[in-house]
Amino acid sequence: MTDAGDTVARVDAEALQREALSAIEAASTPAELEELRIRYLGRNSPLKLALREVRDRETGMALNAAREAIEGGVEARESALERAELDRALTEDVVDVTLPGERLPLGHLHPITQARREIEDAFLGLGYEVRDDREVETTEFNFDKLAFDPWHPARSHRATFFFDENRLLRTETSPSQIHAMEERPPPIYMVSIGRCYRRDAIDATHYPVFHQFEGLAVDRHITLADLKGTLRHVMRALYGPDRRVRFRTHYFPFTEPSIEPDVSCGICGGEGCRTCKYSGWLEMGGAGMVDPRVFENLGLDPDEWSGFAFGCGIERVAQLKYDFPDIRPLWEGDLRVLRQF
Repeated sequence: MTDAGDTVARVDAEALQREALSAIEAASTPAELEELRIRYLGRNSPLKLALREVRDRETGMALNAAREAIEGGVEARESALERAELDRALTEDVVDVTLPGERLPLGHLHPITQARREIEDAFLGLGYEVRDDREVETTEFNFDKLAFDPWHPARSHRATFFFDENRLLRTETSPSQIHAMEERPPPIYMVSIGRCYRRDAIDATHYPVFHQFEGLAVDRHITLADLKGTLRHVMRALYGPDRRVRFRTHYFPFTEPSIEPDVSCGICGGEGCRTCKYSGWLEMGGAGMVDPRVFENLGLDPDEWSGFAFGCGIERVAQLKYDFPDIRPLWEGDLRVLRQF
């Protein structure tokens, strides 16, 4: 026989369940449904408070049955409201597919990277291998095997970033040429591209960190005319046919004879300005025929093999290509400048 208190508990649970389910069914928005969920199932709701006071099995079963029914009602009404919202959106929110879409802001390649890729394309078209070697080098590969004399100023700690007497940050990508010639016998046609480091004072055309591409061709019967023809082809590919190119004699430790290619200044049209130091020309880099001493250092017969080498800063390429009066904006990260390219 059940006492009167238990009957009241069961009737209260059933009444609470009917009341909750009726209110839930009438909820017309997710916000209303959430308010009802808190009212009937929240921590301080009458149902939860009653469950905490349960002292007998029959009352607990009645209250838990009410709780499960209310939870099921909330889930069912939530699904119904989501379906109704989807149906409304499909019928009322019409999309005009003829309207132009929103233009999303997209990033683009840095001018130095753009110039680098154009350089790679120019040399790949000539059949050259493109490689990027280590940035931490030894004095053996950065100076000794490239025939730098012991007194050469590049060996000074005032010109080069040394870790110790034998290790340094490479001052140019020329060591890649030595690596390539040690890895395999000629013929070799390669260009090395990457970062280099020098203790240069920062100005309109110099920076202590810069990118350089360095090329090497080693084969039989290579002449200075082959070098000049290669450089003219690459410069015209980078700057177009309207820019003038000239070559001047120069000195480099690992080439003999040596030349320096210049390109007419695009900022002043060759008339003279601050960027070109009022000469009308901008130096591109260094080049020349591989010095026989370099071949001898690597065990190659200079009477059988000949070759040429050349190097140029990629920042200088970008400066000449896009008519930058100063290379410093290329390293400052100012988006007002970089977005123009």
